[in-house]
Amino acid sequence: MIGQIVFTVIAFVLFIYIVLFKIIKKNDTTYLFILGLQALGILLNFIKITFDIFSGALFTILLYLLCIITPLAVFVLEAKRINVSEFLRITMARTYLLMKNEKKAKKILIDLVSKYKKSYLGHRMLAEIYEKEGSAQKAIDEFAQVLDIKENDYETYYKIAVLLNNLEKKEEAIQMLRVILKNKPDMIEAAKCCGEIYLEQKEFKKAIEIYTNILKHYPNNYEIYYNLGVCYSRINDFDIAKKCFKKTVELNEDMYLAHYRLGQIALLYREYDVAEESFAKSVYNEKEAKAYYELAKIHIMKDQKEKAILDLNNAIRVDSEYYKIMQKEPIFYIVKQSIKKPDNEVKPDKLETKEELELEEYLNDTYNLTKILNSQKNKGISKN
Repeated sequence: MIGQIVFTVIAFVLFIYIVLFKIIKKNDTTYLFILGLQALGILLNFIKITFDIFSGALFTILLYLLCIITPLAVFVLEAKRINVSEFLRITMARTYLLMKNEKKAKKILIDLVSKYKKSYLGHRMLAEIYEKEGSAQKAIDEFAQVLDIKENDYETYYKIAVLLNNLEKKEEAIQMLRVILKNKPDMIEAAKCCGEIYLEQKEFKKAIEIYTNILKHYPNNYEIYYNLGVCYSRINDFDIAKKCFKKTVELNEDMYLAHYRLGQIALLYREYDVAEESFAKSVYNEKEAKAYYELAKIHIMKDQKEKAILDLNNAIRVDSEYYKIMQKEPIFYIVKQSIKKPDNEVKPDKLETKEELELEEYLNDTYNLTKILNSQKNKGISKN
């Protein structure tokens, strides 16, 4: 009997504690959930005493859990500066996100950060929801709040930089990425993003600096070597570019674009056998129409007409646009009649970036320029 009285008194005191110090003083209705559990426990205890039922050990444990252990846990956790209300709201928001109900999750998080402005997880989760919705500026604002709470959160710096880049605020994005790489020089995602922006801006030497530094931490990253090859190609340092592309295919034999670039550079040096070998390797799963097209040029120069015809037909089969391109190319005059016109228009999936296409055009223009210069040089020698 005495034990029952003690239990009831403690449960009632804890009930009042939650009401006065959590719901009223903190003005936070989230604690109503805890209060509801206590009220349920007190009610069950009253029924047990009144009707002398529910006398088992499991029921007693349940009563202690609802009336005493749960509110005591709140007291202990908050004494250790753990915000139980924040924890409950975050849990509810995550539950709604799992249920694909982003609207309710967002409402809970907005209420949370309005009430507790220093809620790291609240601001971060809300920012991620805005990011997913496509509200980039709102996401940036929330991520900025995250940085106010935890200034060395470089993952958040990176997220802001990506969003700024998407908003075409390139210089601001670079500033954020530079801050990351100064403090966390091995963050490869930041290095890649920064390098790509410099490539877009045609700041090739700055991109080279970024890629070279990150290679110190990731010496076997084939993507970085490929990007370095692109940069060196754009500043006409084809010897180093060739080394970079060779390293790329050493690390990843299936990097067909690196094989293709090696073929283009070999053409600049009139190394036709090397170019043929590289272009042949770049025909990845028979998707690279331009590699077939370049092979056709080489086979015409080698007087291998049958191979050239086969190459052209393969190029057109992958991308029907090459039929029109072939018709305008003087070098294919002698085989034009043997090329089958496509019945249907065929377009491959374009996987190359704008920078890749610009490099393609640049190397082709460089090749054509060297061809003209060699022609003029040979004419001068003949004249002399």
